[in-house]
Amino acid sequence: MSRQKEQFVGTGKRSAAGVALVMLMVGGGAVHVQAQTSLLQTNEERQTMTTQGKFYCNIKALNPTERTRHKELTDKLIAVRKDVVETEKGYEFQFTAANVSLAELADWVAAEGKCCPFFDFHIDLEHGASLLCLRLTGEEGIKPFIRGEFQVPAK
Repeated sequence: MSRQKEQFVGTGKRSAAGVALVMLMVGGGAVHVQAQTSLLQTNEERQTMTTQGKFYCNIKALNPTERTRHKELTDKLIAVRKDVVETEKGYEFQFTAANVSLAELADWVAAEGKCCPFFDFHIDLEHGASLLCLRLTGEEGIKPFIRGEFQVPAK
């Protein structure tokens, strides 16, 4: 296991309750914590961990105040998005300027980029700045992670 993974994931000595507590503390909106709780995992869970194992967030990148604000923004972005468009390399989330400001999108991207550096972020203003688009992309395998973390509905 890489040194970086050990720092954020642990060495397998965390309990399932501890992992659950960490996930509750960060709000679960945009955080994926990988832990080695092999005795409690089903085969399906193990497959998910293997598939998404390279995508995990540094929960220590944000202080408690930043994490609270980021969770509030994440919840808002999920709740008020106008549309979700699947792209070749990820997803585009569309918002009306009446519901989300460019500053809010920029704040969210700045915080998300600290804890989840594997994302590529793209912000577009369209239709005279009345439509704000946030595209999340990344390397191969990122789409299932985005679907799960950002509550993208199945087609």
